[in-house]
Amino acid sequence: MARQNTLFKEAYNRYAAGLKADTALPSEPEIAAELGVSRSTARAILMRLSDAGIILWNKRQKTVLRQPTQDDFFPEEETNSLHDIIERSFMLRIMSDEAQPGMQINELELAREIGTGTSVVREFLIRFSRFGLIEKRPNSHWILKGFTREFALELADVREMFEMHSAAEFGRLPPDHHAWKALKAIEREHHDLIEDFDARYRDFSRLDEKLHLLIHRASNNRFIADFYDVIAIVFHYHYQWNKTFARERNARAIAEHLAYIEALQSRDPQRIDAACRSHLASARQTLLQSIPQAATELAGSAA
Repeated sequence: MARQNTLFKEAYNRYAAGLKADTALPSEPEIAAELGVSRSTARAILMRLSDAGIILWNKRQKTVLRQPTQDDFFPEEETNSLHDIIERSFMLRIMSDEAQPGMQINELELAREIGTGTSVVREFLIRFSRFGLIEKRPNSHWILKGFTREFALELADVREMFEMHSAAEFGRLPPDHHAWKALKAIEREHHDLIEDFDARYRDFSRLDEKLHLLIHRASNNRFIADFYDVIAIVFHYHYQWNKTFARERNARAIAEHLAYIEALQSRDPQRIDAACRSHLASARQTLLQSIPQAATELAGSAA
């Protein structure tokens, strides 16, 4: 029940954020497909929007009366799954300025900080440890191995193999597949971000994760899905790691995203391949530039 409630709140916030006054809304099945939720969840979202006076719902006609205000949204802490909360706490800790190779990570301390049991924290750390960024030690302790240039290059190599395959598969999806509507919604979110870019450019990391997650799911490959989750975590958080020239970097990435989205919508394999390669090459360079030099040097001396 708690997970369903979280799903509803997250989907509600996501849908409400894209509403524009004086526009008509699609049918419940279309909304459900766009958000990737059940029809009952889509209907619950519409009922809440109607109760709040955000939309006028008259049988099949649904019209947006006003744009939602900040008070209309659920607080962020209510829309995060336990996995998301653990992920955020862990990544912010290992990507902080104080984090250095050899730093200890204690399961109990991390669990207390999050307010959860040690078993779920341990499960997350074990899964993450397969990539060599952290290493298990006795007595519930873990050691940070260091985010080195070599680690970043290997990570980028694997990500590019996965996404080139997934992008090609995305272009072959049938025209009525729900992913196309989801892609269109993400495209709108990019344009909305551009309209208020100076105030919201830091929101790009969430949008970046959202687009690439949608693309890789098109692969329908359980192994890609399993490994890509961890790869996406690092690529998502590196945007928050090094804030130097963040505005310029995110502006360039948004332009690349829109070109990538346009190529996917064309269903042209050559355009998709070219746009995907171009964006991934840029993302690789951005990831490498985000690595603190001091951390790389320390990791090299410790090896």
